Amino acid sequence: MADEVRVSDAEAEPAGEAIHLPGPSYLPVLTAFGTTIAVVGVVIAWWLIVIGGLIAIVAIYLWIRETREEISELPLEH
Repeated sequence: MADEVRVSDAEAEPAGEAIHLPGPSYLPVLTAFGTTIAVVGVVIAWWLIVIGGLIAIVAIYLWIRETREEISELPLEH
């Protein structure tokens, strides 16, 4: 059998830093939707390219703005 190493709670070291995970967002899905509409528009009609492109561009803008706001709230050590 393999040797087992047990560490008691007294010997365990606390984590060095907190891990930041971004919050849930609908913007990646909206970006994918707009891109899909634009690609379908290449085959069907030019106005679908415009609509899909606008949806994707607005979603990307909002996604970048949301990310910048989250990053600005992080402590300076990150």
